[in-house]
Amino acid sequence: MERGKMAEAESLETAAEHERILREIESTDTACIGPTLRSVYDGEEHGRFMEKLETRIRNHDREIEKMCNFHYQGFVDSITELLKVRGEAQKLKNQVTDTNRKLQHEGKELVIAMEELKQCRLQQRNISATVDKLMLCLPVLEMYSKLRDQMKTKRHYPALKTLEHLEHTYLPQAQQQRNLDNIILQQPRIGSKRKPKKDAYTIFDTEIGSTSPKSEQDSGILDVEDEEDDEEVPGAQDLVDFSPVYRCLHIYSVLGARETFENYYRKQRRKQARLVLQPPSNMHETLDGYRKYFNQIVGFFVVEDHILHTTQGLVNRAYIDELWEMALSKTIAALRTHSSYCSDPNLVLDLKNLIVLFADTLQVYGFPVNQLFDMLLEIRDQYSETLLKKWSGIFRNILDSDNYSPIPVTSEEIYKKVVGQFPFQDTELEKQPFPKKFPFSEFVPKVYNQIKEFIYACLKFSEDLHLSSTEVDDMIRKSTNLLLTRTLSSSLQNVIKRKNIGLTELVQIIINTTHLEKSCKYLEEFITNITNVLPETVHTTKLYGTTTFKDARHAAEEEIYTNLNQKIDQFLQLADYDWMTGDLGNKASDYLVDLIAFLRSTFAVFTHLPGKVAQTACMSACKHLATSLMQLLLEAEVRQLTLGALQQFSLDVRECEQFARSGPVPGFQEDTLQLAFIDLRQLLDLFLQWDWSTYLADYGQPTCKYLRVNPVTALTLLEKMKDTSRKNNMFAQFRKNERDKQKLIDTVAKQLRGLISSHHS
Repeated sequence: MERGKMAEAESLETAAEHERILREIESTDTACIGPTLRSVYDGEEHGRFMEKLETRIRNHDREIEKMCNFHYQGFVDSITELLKVRGEAQKLKNQVTDTNRKLQHEGKELVIAMEELKQCRLQQRNISATVDKLMLCLPVLEMYSKLRDQMKTKRHYPALKTLEHLEHTYLPQAQQQRNLDNIILQQPRIGSKRKPKKDAYTIFDTEIGSTSPKSEQDSGILDVEDEEDDEEVPGAQDLVDFSPVYRCLHIYSVLGARETFENYYRKQRRKQARLVLQPPSNMHETLDGYRKYFNQIVGFFVVEDHILHTTQGLVNRAYIDELWEMALSKTIAALRTHSSYCSDPNLVLDLKNLIVLFADTLQVYGFPVNQLFDMLLEIRDQYSETLLKKWSGIFRNILDSDNYSPIPVTSEEIYKKVVGQFPFQDTELEKQPFPKKFPFSEFVPKVYNQIKEFIYACLKFSEDLHLSSTEVDDMIRKSTNLLLTRTLSSSLQNVIKRKNIGLTELVQIIINTTHLEKSCKYLEEFITNITNVLPETVHTTKLYGTTTFKDARHAAEEEIYTNLNQKIDQFLQLADYDWMTGDLGNKASDYLVDLIAFLRSTFAVFTHLPGKVAQTACMSACKHLATSLMQLLLEAEVRQLTLGALQQFSLDVRECEQFARSGPVPGFQEDTLQLAFIDLRQLLDLFLQWDWSTYLADYGQPTCKYLRVNPVTALTLLEKMKDTSRKNNMFAQFRKNERDKQKLIDTVAKQLRGLISSHHS
């Protein structure tokens, strides 16, 4: 027993020792684990320790397995995310690599381009220096070439003048320049490229008297920019042979009669000027007529300018200025006369362009042309008038061809096309499915776009007139106002006043003009965009064209009221009352039933009208109907009537009252519309109920039951019933005897006359 206990104690002691060793192995740093392992191998229970170790390993494996199972899904998710990151990282790497490659390639191209630019700038600098040097030589070379040509053509006198000019002017200049070369090379080169002076032949085709130029351009007027690129441009001396003038001047000078030749020359040129300045009678018919006229004038003064600069004293500046003053006044007078005949705006615009070139050309030679530009402002008014006439026809065609029905839209493409032509926004309409309709008809976007085209046409005339932006803006706005308030307004009024226009068309015109009125602010913005002048600027003309659309809308409204009343009158002409009937009716007359049906269908269309047009039209129609029925009842041709006829008339009025109560047009308060028939109703009730005692007793009081019954009207109707009381038996409630009935009528009539006389007195 004791040995067993000792063995058990030793076993427990060994197990505890093994546990201690295992804890040391698990907790000890790997650098110090040697002594611990040595104690295991030195011990006697090595086998048991290994079993203990195996058990501990299995326990740890189970713990690891549990932990792995617990974290497995997170591990999988992490691996998945890591794979995604790896893919994105690869893409990013590829993009960075590609970007780097492109950058390197473009950098090389940039370096190459910079080198090329450096070379180009160097070449440009060298060319510029060469050109400058050559330009210094050009005057001498040109004069020398001119001298050779003059000698070749045996124009000796001009050759002598050229040689003298060359010797005394250009060569000493050239010598001085050569001496200053070293100084110029040591200093920054400051100068401008010098261009040879061009005469009018580089800008304008000319005709001098009966002499024609050697060639003509397409339009007769040369483009300045194109001509500047030409190497050789013929001048006046190339197109006209001046040698006879020079010879004569030389001969007269040698003979001592220079002054005689000068006077003769100037006198003849004045005569020629008058011939040149005389326009042909049909000049206004074509642009070529104006072109030929301008060419003659330009040619004349170019010749005089050339003579001024190539001779000494043959002509002087005072003489030329005098000729120009005469030419300017005659030219302006001729243009004013002939331009007034122009009815084509395109011809007026082309004429303006010709005048601008004519003025600019002569201004190059020092002639004052301000009066020509002032006259162009007058022609601008003529141009505006021709535009207004042209657009009057355009508007007339648009309005005549319109179907006056809302524009149908079957697709998004058509919807965007219409919205692109006319500024319109309606979120409710945008939400509606296709097919749908715009509220306005086709003439709205067409008229709007034609107004913009008119503005463009006005802008064309203002080009090259040396006007400020404010002046151009003011001109366009004034012309546009005339277009709206005069031309378009007249076209709209003509359509509205047309005899065959219907209520549907009038309703559509009201809707259309409402939308056009709203678009005026967009026209303001359109003008601002093309002139860069804000409408808020102090002296800017405002567009008051909105009054055009308001006036047109009001005219259409009045025409609707008139048209409705005419329709009502047409129905009333079908009325066929038997004023002597003895039968008591039980239904309204057929004509009135048809009239009410027409009014219901008409006012159903009026629901789309803006504002209170529908309410006004309905009230106007009811008042007109009530007035017409009253006139029908009281007209002189109806000499006698019976209570049966009044009963039928009352049924018709009741039909009208029922129509008024039904609310054919929304917006009326309570029984407002019924008040249109109140006069008729009280009059008929007074007679049908024979309530004269109440009427006579309460007359003149604010609470009178028959307040709206005029005693004159009542007496007139009562007089129509006098004779019928003797011939008919319709007064069933007064059948005691005929004499009492007649007496009663006479009594009431007498009292009514008393009321009337007391009222008037």
